[in-house]
Amino acid sequence: MVSVGSKALASRRHRSSISVEDYSMGEDKSTYKSARRKNGMSRKAERGGHGGFDRNDTHQNAFEMIDGGSLNADKRFPKMKSTSTPQTSFIRKQVDPETTKYFTEISNLFESDTVDFEERSVICGNALAEAEGKDFELATDYILSHTMQSLLEGCNVDDLCNFLHGCAKQFPSIAMDRSGSHVAETAIKSLAMHLQDKDVYPLVEDTLTAICKEIVSNPLDVMCNCHGSHVLRSLLHLCKGVSLESSEFHSRKSSKVLAERLNIKAPRPNGDSGFHIGFPESLKLLIFGLLKGARKDVRILQVDQFGSLVIQTILKSLVGQDDELSHIIPILLGCSEKDSVEGNYIQISVVRDVIDLMKETAFSHLMEVILEVAPENIFNELFTIVFKNSLLELSSHPCGNFAVQALISNIKYKHQMELLWSEIGTKVGDLLDMGRSGVVASLIAASQRLQTHEQKCCEALVRAVCSTDESPGCIIPRILYVDRYFSCGDKAKWDFPSGVKIHVMGSLILQTVFRYRSELIQLFITSITSMESDHLLEVAKDSSGARVIEAFLNSDAPAKLKRRLVMKLRGHFGELAMQSSSSFTVEKCYNSSNLSLREAIVSELAALQSDLSKTKQGPHLLRKLDVEGYASRPDQWRSKQASRESAYKEFHDTFGSGRSKSLKTEFLADSLKHTSRPKDVKTIMQEIGHHPTSDIPFLSMSGFKGKSEKGKQGGKTYSRPSTDNNIFDGRKKSSKRKRNNDQSENVEAGKRKRNNDQSENAEAGKRKRKV
Repeated sequence: MVSVGSKALASRRHRSSISVEDYSMGEDKSTYKSARRKNGMSRKAERGGHGGFDRNDTHQNAFEMIDGGSLNADKRFPKMKSTSTPQTSFIRKQVDPETTKYFTEISNLFESDTVDFEERSVICGNALAEAEGKDFELATDYILSHTMQSLLEGCNVDDLCNFLHGCAKQFPSIAMDRSGSHVAETAIKSLAMHLQDKDVYPLVEDTLTAICKEIVSNPLDVMCNCHGSHVLRSLLHLCKGVSLESSEFHSRKSSKVLAERLNIKAPRPNGDSGFHIGFPESLKLLIFGLLKGARKDVRILQVDQFGSLVIQTILKSLVGQDDELSHIIPILLGCSEKDSVEGNYIQISVVRDVIDLMKETAFSHLMEVILEVAPENIFNELFTIVFKNSLLELSSHPCGNFAVQALISNIKYKHQMELLWSEIGTKVGDLLDMGRSGVVASLIAASQRLQTHEQKCCEALVRAVCSTDESPGCIIPRILYVDRYFSCGDKAKWDFPSGVKIHVMGSLILQTVFRYRSELIQLFITSITSMESDHLLEVAKDSSGARVIEAFLNSDAPAKLKRRLVMKLRGHFGELAMQSSSSFTVEKCYNSSNLSLREAIVSELAALQSDLSKTKQGPHLLRKLDVEGYASRPDQWRSKQASRESAYKEFHDTFGSGRSKSLKTEFLADSLKHTSRPKDVKTIMQEIGHHPTSDIPFLSMSGFKGKSEKGKQGGKTYSRPSTDNNIFDGRKKSSKRKRNNDQSENVEAGKRKRNNDQSENAEAGKRKRKV
C-alpha cells in the first residue's frame, strides 16, 4: 500500500524529474528551526505543541474594557449585548506523519536553492493539490504553515485560486489563527502580485467574492480578533486597489499624520497609493456586509481595539462617497436610524455618550478618522453639536485631546477658529502645563493656515512661558524644552538643560510660529538671535532643534538678524556638517549669509573635505557649496559668488517686491556686530508699538489698551476698530501722501524743465542774431 505522501512525491518526481532521495529528509528539531529561519519568520511558539489553533476570544477586549475597565456596561450602555451568531468551532486535528514528512521534504528542497522557477511552480501546484482537505490543519500548524506560505508564493494563479476556493469556508478561522493569519496574508499578497496580468482579473474576482461571502456571514468574530483584523484590512486594501506595500497600508505613521496636520507636509491626494483598478463589486460586498453585521454590535466595535481598526479602514475606503459616509457615520456614533431627521444627522441624545467614548483609546482613533473623511455637513454637526462646549474637557484628556487635534486640523473657516479660540485659546498655558502641547500646536497651525488669530496665538504662547519682566531670550529655550519647563517645580530657577533631547512638539510649535509674518513674531526673533552660542550649538546638533533653526532662516525675518544667528555658529560648521541631522542646517546658514560668512563656512568644510565625502549627506553638501572649487581656486570662487549674488540682487531690484528688496540688501557687507543685551518683554513691546487685539492686555501691560476715538457717523459715536484696521488706514494715508508728493515732484520737475528749455531757446536766438 502506497501512502498519500509517497503518491504525492511520485507525482512530483514524474513532473519535475528531480530525485528527492538525494536530499536529507530528517524530521528532527534542527530541520524545523532551519525551515523557520529560511522563511524569515520568528513567530513565538506558545505552550502546547506546535501551537494549536487559537480559540477566538471574540469580544474579550471589548467586554473587558466595558465590564472591568473605564467603561461600565450597566451604567453607560445597559442594553449592549452581542447579537452575532457564534462562529463555527473548528477543532484542528494533528497533521498525520506522512503528510508532515511530505511537506518537510518540500521545505528542505526549497532550502537547497537547486530548483528553478518553472519546476518550483509545478512543485507548489502539486503540493497545494495534496493539501486539499487538510488545508486548515496545515495552515494553522506552527511549523508547516511556513511551508504553506512558500507554496502560495511560488504557485501560479490557477493553483492559488483553487486552493483559496477549497478553503473558503475555513478562511475566517484560518485568518483568526496565530499561524494561519500569516498564511492568509501571504495568499492575499500573492493574489496582488498576479494582478500584473490583466487577464486574471475575472478569476481573482471570483475567488475574492467566495472569501468575502464567508467572512460577512459572521463578521464580528473576524473584526474583533487581533489576527483576523489584520487579514481583513489587507483584504479591504486588495479589493480597493491599494498597494499592500505602500506607506499608507493599514495605518499611517503618527509622524506623517502630525506633519500633515501642522502644515509641515502636504497631504497625499486620495487614491495616490493605488496600484490596480481594484474590485468594486467585491469591495462593496465586503464593506456593506461588514457594516450590516456591525450595526447590531456597534457598541462593541466602538471600544474594541481591533474592530475599530477595521472600521477606520472601511471609512478611508469610502472617501469621496459622501452619501454612504453620511449614512454610516451616524450609525457608528450610536444614532438611531428610526429617530433620524432629514438634514439632522447627529442626535442630541447620543452627544454625552460620544464625548465619554472619545476618552477611550479605540474610539478616539476612530473619531480621528471620522473627522478626516466626514462630508462637510456631518463635520459641521460634529463641530457644533458634539464638540462645542466640550473642547476644554476633551483637550485636557489623555485620549480625547487627539480627537480635538483632528478636529482643529480639519476646520476650514475662520468662524470655526473663533469658536475654538473662545473655548481653549485662553487656556494655552494650562494645556501646556497638562502636557497637551499637541492641541496647542494644532491650534497655531490652524491659525497660520486660515490666516486668522495669528497675533493672539503668539501672545498666548509668549504669555504661557514668559512674564513681562523677563528677558525674551528665555522664550525659545522654554518652548524647545516645553515638557521639562512645565514639569519643573520652581520655574523661576529653570535653566537651559544641556545634554537633553529637545521636545518634538516644542520644535513643531516653533517651526509653525516662524511661518508667521515677521511683524507678529518680533519676540521670537529676538529670543532666538539672543541665545548664547553654546546653547545655540546644542540646539543645532539636535535633529528637532535643527529644524527650528532652519525654519527661522526660511522666515521673512530681516537678513541681518539671520546673519547674526549664523555668526554664533562660526567655528562649528564642520562639526555640524558631519551630522546627518544638521548638515541641511549648514546649507541653510550658507544661503542666509553674506560673502564673508559664506567663505568662512566653506573654509571650515574644506578642512574636513575627505571626511565629509564618506558620509551620506557630505557629497551633496560639498557639491552644493562648491567646496572643492574654493579649496583649489579661492579667488575664482569669490569672484563667482560675487557675480552670482550681483545678478541675484539685480533681479530682485527689478522684479522683486519692496519687502524682498529690504530683506536681500547688504549681501556683500560685513555682518553686524552684536547689539546690547535684550531688554525685558514689556520694554520691547513698547518700543515696537505693539497693541493687543484682544480685550486682555498683552502680558498684563497697562497703558497699552487702544484708546477709543469718538466721531460722528450717522449721529452716533463709535470706537476705533482693531489695530489691524488702524495699520491698514495708516498705510492708505501713507500711500496717499506718497502719491501727492510724487505728483508735486513731477509738477515741479516739469516747471523746471520748461524754464530751462525757454532759457536755452532764448540764448540760442541771441547767438543766431549776432551771427
